[in-house]
Amino acid sequence: MTVNVTGGKLSKKEIDAYIKRGIEKYPDQKVIGVDINVDGDYVDLKYSFEAVPFNRIRRVTGYLVGTLDRWNDAKRAEEADRVKHNVCC
Repeated sequence: MTVNVTGGKLSKKEIDAYIKRGIEKYPDQKVIGVDINVDGDYVDLKYSFEAVPFNRIRRVTGYLVGTLDRWNDAKRAEEADRVKHNVCC
């Protein structure tokens, strides 16, 4: 994990507490770094997160799908036979 402290000094215990806070505050994301800006008695925290994979979802033959791998042969044939329209410009 990358930790950057600017504007002052913090103890290891304080830094660990800010890391723990980020992990607890964002349980659905993986914290990979934190930028801590010390301003007197105040701190600014900016967390960095691991990139979330993007899955494309499209509407095919009336169904919202990400991939066609779970379709049976009939539905795959229906998708292959459909007229595909190209949108220009």
